[in-house]
Amino acid sequence: MTNPLRASAGLLGLVIAPLLLGGCGVTGPERPSIALLLPESKTTRYESLDRPYFEAEVERLGDYDVLYSNADQDAAKQQSQAEAALASGVDVLVLDPVDSGAAATIVASANAQGIPVVAYDRIVTGGELDYYVSFENRKIGELQGEALVEGLEATGAEGGILMVHGSPTDGNAALFKEGALSSVEASGIEVLAQFDTPDWSPDKAQEWVAGQITVYGDRIAGVYAANDGTAGGAISAFKAADGQALPLVTGQDAELAGIQRIVSGDQYMTIYKPIREQAAIAAGIAVDLLEGRTVEGETTFEGVPSTLLEPVVVTVDDILDTVVADGLYTIEQICTADYAAACEEAGIR
Repeated sequence: MTNPLRASAGLLGLVIAPLLLGGCGVTGPERPSIALLLPESKTTRYESLDRPYFEAEVERLGDYDVLYSNADQDAAKQQSQAEAALASGVDVLVLDPVDSGAAATIVASANAQGIPVVAYDRIVTGGELDYYVSFENRKIGELQGEALVEGLEATGAEGGILMVHGSPTDGNAALFKEGALSSVEASGIEVLAQFDTPDWSPDKAQEWVAGQITVYGDRIAGVYAANDGTAGGAISAFKAADGQALPLVTGQDAELAGIQRIVSGDQYMTIYKPIREQAAIAAGIAVDLLEGRTVEGETTFEGVPSTLLEPVVVTVDDILDTVVADGLYTIEQICTADYAAACEEAGIR
């Protein structure tokens, strides 16, 4: 039986889709289609990993189109991209929101048209979601905090830490923060200052850390950085400060640059998240929903059927057993000329 909302939306789409699609990063689908809406590109994983893995799995599963858009950390732009995708007649939305709250409007629009929505990586706080694929995000923060505490205790470093959190519009960032604070506060290590990094911007993280160096100087024994981008910004701030020792710095996402900083000793750790598996699960769920099949979650998160994957701590001792073993990067990609000697010393060969 034809869904009248879908039928009405399809007729409307024939009229307005050509107007909306211009400049929004999507084109009208010729086959059954899935819109993949990712939030930004400052975090390199989205363009280099999530998108290609997702598209490859959809192609493997059948004759479907993927309508891809990246919002460049602009919630209004993502809203326009979603509207364009819906108007074009897309069958499923896979949405990684720029702003977890504002994206509820996108979900409501899809709900009104009978279009299933899969929340990818970040939950949307509002609307009826059909599925959620992500990681144990509070646990990620706990693992980062625990690793930093253990590292400081092992080195005997004295002093306090700076905490460079993620974007205040990202619901996951709040969970990372909560988890990290629980680990750090349990240790008794002093938190010197904290910062919520707008847009996950490495530049803004660097600017803030540079200011804190002028205040706290050698009292900074460690930096909790919520992801590898902010870690890179923090490390750049210390390297630019004359005579300032580089503290232990955490990260997340196992970006290639982050792995190379771990090899060189500039960054202490990162969190590896099996993004290939995450993208493949999301693609499979999207295809099942497109085909009208019932989907069931392994668990639930905020009442939504969900798959939540396990994060893994990566230090220099774990690189071969994690990101290399899983095929995320080859040794050749990691151990370029600038890192060859450090790789040799670390036994990465």
